[in-house]
Amino acid sequence: MTNKMLIGNWKMEVGSRESVALARGALLALRGKKQLPEVVVCPSFPALADVRKVIARSHVSLGAQNVHHEEKGAFTGEVSARMLEEQGASFCLVGHSERRAMGETDAQVAKKVSELYAHGITPVLCVGETLAQRKSGISSQAVTNQLQSSLTGVSIRGRDRLCIAYEPIWAIGTGTPASPQDAVAMHDTIRQRIGILFPGLASSRLQVLYGGSIDATNAYRFLREPEVGGLLIGGASVHLSQFTKIIAEAADVLEGLSHA
Repeated sequence: MTNKMLIGNWKMEVGSRESVALARGALLALRGKKQLPEVVVCPSFPALADVRKVIARSHVSLGAQNVHHEEKGAFTGEVSARMLEEQGASFCLVGHSERRAMGETDAQVAKKVSELYAHGITPVLCVGETLAQRKSGISSQAVTNQLQSSLTGVSIRGRDRLCIAYEPIWAIGTGTPASPQDAVAMHDTIRQRIGILFPGLASSRLQVLYGGSIDATNAYRFLREPEVGGLLIGGASVHLSQFTKIIAEAADVLEGLSHA
């Protein structure tokens, strides 16, 4: 694998002004790099338009943090895939554990994925096991079941891409990430399952990322693993110094791979 993707999930941490500053910082971090990782920033809904202006015609893509599973309707406060398309979003997170904890189901996630594809937006499907499942030794089974249920009825056509973010629930926001070895093993499991679900999907159209307590001190340990296609970064991505350091590390890894 010669590409690395970095997705910054800014959650409900920063407003439009700070989001613009972070986006500008990401652009500066890429300047002068010989090998560029694919960088996606996911601001809050109100900041999408402002961030879009900053990153227009750059190597940074715009992502959203969530989407409703219906095309339109009387869903007060919700945002549809069509609206995200109008805002210029190329990616969208779906199935994040924080959303699932509020009652989002696999069936809704599957509908969201289909809605995003219908509007030319690449879904970033988040999956991960609980601490209880990990202790019970059923992590792989839990994640593959989640993949199966969250992609039921989904069709991937033509040049559609699919991003899977492995985010073990027990690692998110705890400061204790999975080990790179555990992440690599789960990434292999995910690729095998996606190969069964979508046998016609080229490997170049699938990106498998790791997320969960990623910061500037541990990102490199994951990025240097060839099986890890990139990182979904939460809290560290709203701190410009950390986010730019992770971007620089990804560029360095890619530079090393280009000479391997």
